[in-house]
Amino acid sequence: MLQAEASTAVSDVLASGQYINGPAVKEFEQQFANYIGAVDCIACNSGTDALYLALRSLDIGAGDEVITTPFTFIATAEMISAAGAKSVFVDIDPHTFNLDLDQVEAAITDRTKAIMPVHLFGQPVDMTRLMAIAQSHNLFVIEDCAQSTGTEWQGVKTGSIGHIGCFSFYPTKNLGACGDGGAVTTNDAAIAQKIRILRDHGQRQRYVSEEIGVNSRLDAVQAAILLLKLRYLDEWNEKRRAIANRYTELLKHLPGIITPQPLAGGQHVWNQYTIQLTQDSATSSELLYRDQVRQKLQQQGIGSMIYYPVPLHLQPVFARLNDQAGKFPIVEQMAQQVLSLPMFPELSSEQQDRVVYALKDCLID
Repeated sequence: MLQAEASTAVSDVLASGQYINGPAVKEFEQQFANYIGAVDCIACNSGTDALYLALRSLDIGAGDEVITTPFTFIATAEMISAAGAKSVFVDIDPHTFNLDLDQVEAAITDRTKAIMPVHLFGQPVDMTRLMAIAQSHNLFVIEDCAQSTGTEWQGVKTGSIGHIGCFSFYPTKNLGACGDGGAVTTNDAAIAQKIRILRDHGQRQRYVSEEIGVNSRLDAVQAAILLLKLRYLDEWNEKRRAIANRYTELLKHLPGIITPQPLAGGQHVWNQYTIQLTQDSATSSELLYRDQVRQKLQQQGIGSMIYYPVPLHLQPVFARLNDQAGKFPIVEQMAQQVLSLPMFPELSSEQQDRVVYALKDCLID
């Protein structure tokens, strides 16, 4: 049914001839803002662009610092650098994989301009506490919601709590397009207006550029697909929660596995179901135990992923920050232990059983 609906929606866009910032894009922006609970939504080309536009809209640049996590996809810190600012990393909480809020305040300096929390794997950061820290130091909060579309903290959706929310619609996300796509949400009209200008070559009116901007517009075909899929998002997220709960129940007695746990006060949307493998007796200098388990799963036809094998502070591109190995021990430990199991709304109980049985075989072998 969804395929037929999507074909009709795409055909309607193609017939309209309005492919850039047309009615489909405007309708998606309005509906997505309503869904998130934000005043404004500005669609753009990708989640990466959303982060860049957010930073630029707040005039964050050279000499400024942005506190964030080193345990995420590189786009988070990459866009801080692209804006001309410096990433200041903070270690993570091993239970949530998110920023350790006990350490955030100590990282604030007179150059800190913003905090960029990442709601990793669909798990919300404790935004009540984070916003209190930010407000006490007069800092902006840019939520990286690339993996958390539909996630809630105390009944409020991520992307509407901080000053700006940044979303990705990459095909693997809970709300995924058929290509790249992203959006920025905000409750500040001035920020929204500036982002609209920046995403279109710095133009408020055509051929008159007020700032150096970029070309970052969501095309109407992707907007039409996202509009359709948005109607099903809550249903899909609920299915993910049921699958996650079943994984946890099936895995809870297996030795050497720590299952992920939702943070009290939040509503997880399980973009990933990520376990920690702690049995390291088989570790060799060439291959971590986790990697051996993953390889054995692959041999049984079970796919899995490692998010993320190289923390950002150890990426060659960030060597200039001088964050040496050992500075963020929890991040480095997680990078060696985490493994994400298959997770998508259509995952059947039979498929899930196969994953668990294969994993059990790998651990016993």
